Amino acid sequence: MYPRDARENWYRGQGLWGEVPAEQWNDWRWQMRHRLTSLEEVEQRLELTAAEREGCLLARNKLAMAITPYFFNLIDREDPDCPIRRQVIPRKEEMAVSPEELLDPVGEEGAMGVDGLVHRYPDRCLFLVTNVCAAYCRYCTRSRLVSNAQGYDFHPNLENALRYIEEHPEIRDVLLSGGDPLMLSDKKLDYLLGRLREIPHVEFVRIGSRIPVFLPQRITAGLQDVMRRHGPVWMSIHVNHPKECTEALSEATEKLTMAGVPLGNQSVLLRGVNDDVPTMTSLVHRLLMMRVRPYYLYQCDLITGSRHLRADIRKGIEIIRALRGHSTGYAVPQFVIDAPAGGGKVPVNPEYVQEITETEVIMRNFEGKEFRYPLITADNGKQVPAEAEWIPEEILL
Repeated sequence: MYPRDARENWYRGQGLWGEVPAEQWNDWRWQMRHRLTSLEEVEQRLELTAAEREGCLLARNKLAMAITPYFFNLIDREDPDCPIRRQVIPRKEEMAVSPEELLDPVGEEGAMGVDGLVHRYPDRCLFLVTNVCAAYCRYCTRSRLVSNAQGYDFHPNLENALRYIEEHPEIRDVLLSGGDPLMLSDKKLDYLLGRLREIPHVEFVRIGSRIPVFLPQRITAGLQDVMRRHGPVWMSIHVNHPKECTEALSEATEKLTMAGVPLGNQSVLLRGVNDDVPTMTSLVHRLLMMRVRPYYLYQCDLITGSRHLRADIRKGIEIIRALRGHSTGYAVPQFVIDAPAGGGKVPVNPEYVQEITETEVIMRNFEGKEFRYPLITADNGKQVPAEAEWIPEEILL
């Protein structure tokens, strides 16, 4: 139905920084030192619209602007509505707060066991380990905290959070987030993951990170060693558009999977970025080519100043309906709304089940055709013993 995503079409190279020696370009610390963080730096390389220019001037009061050279190269400098550009270049609309928008849209503050540790679900917790990211998404759920532009003054106390986890044996699943956990040094990550592995009741450790997308150079041999040592560590990366699926990201995901890290992807449904079927189809296909399982498609949270980026929920349902049956089930993420004020993730699906009667389920498939499946009742649920199947001896050898 849609053009194949041939690897030769994936972005590679250094773009605007072609004169930089490869060893520097591939050093994640060089990328961090040369992030574009001011209006002047951006305007040297990109002609901004009036709304973007005003947004860059105001960003310091809401959510800092920072873009790695690597990711900046993915922007179409001729298109003000470029989907990459919309994600990282501030716009003046960010300063307009709608009545439904909240500083803490998913109610994390009210569920903190200690500062920086959210314990909402019975068996799992969210461990915020830093307020720093390699680049800042303009729709960030934690824009109150991330980059400290709003004076939140977040300084995680890792030992207090670890102690809380140790004292709560019901916690079997820990998700490291922030900010971005991969902004921590290998040494600090090694320590943190090691401490979590020492807690007997912690069975499952996850990391939420957009570093492979913004800064694939960070996936070094040293980081691979840390992941192998404390694995399995599951990771959810955050890719929103097929243009983000570059050769560099593919190399990063390959390194992570070879280090034993199972990878999933969490996208946010964004207006003008990925709120159409062809774009999302291309994205999920590219993700599978990189060994990444599409996991969640999030409706954009009601963060302050996000109205211009929030897509119609019905678009998300339309996308899932179009993927189901036309792409492998591995490619179909779960569309969810993280309910405001702490309601948790609520699945939102197309309606396939039409009716459940006393005797059957009436349903429609991806083509809209109707099918019926009988329910097991007291009368029809008896098991009839089958004759023993003969298996050739050579199969058993």
